[in-house]
Amino acid sequence: MGNPLKLKSLNHISLVCRSVEKSLDFYQNVLGFTPIRRPGSFNFKGAWLFNYDMAIHLLQSENPESMPQIGKINPKDNHISFQCECMGSVEKKLKEMSIEYVKGRVEEGGIYVDQLFFHDPDGITIEICNCDCLPIVPLAAADDHANIAPSSCLRLNCNIQKQQQQQQQQQV
Repeated sequence: MGNPLKLKSLNHISLVCRSVEKSLDFYQNVLGFTPIRRPGSFNFKGAWLFNYDMAIHLLQSENPESMPQIGKINPKDNHISFQCECMGSVEKKLKEMSIEYVKGRVEEGGIYVDQLFFHDPDGITIEICNCDCLPIVPLAAADDHANIAPSSCLRLNCNIQKQQQQQQQQQV
């Protein structure tokens, strides 16, 4: 286990687009990303955007007509998920922008996570959720409720608890 490649964080995701202009408009005006400079040495059309500690690289398709048709919104499809502050505000804004969406709800131990799924201009599924209310419980701890209480293993302190577990295991 561990970190064999010494990764630090997610840097960016790249998305092939039918129209960089349409996707740029969507990621700016719907999701709040800001265009940033990309290397001038690229000899293909694209755009880079940044927000929420991550980047999205938009790449113009070399053959937009051959890209898959946009199907119905499927929450079980590949998707990009964003945490939001207020699900009600997101839903209201999607309605105002006439963006079709599908609602979902997940329940785990009395905790409810609300989800809204919709498509970008190329049919890539976007999820907006309030997932940070779910505790992150390492699988090794799921069977050992005495060592880690799920409600205390939130994103902010999960790594600390994982390190403490590893130290305890090394001492044994």
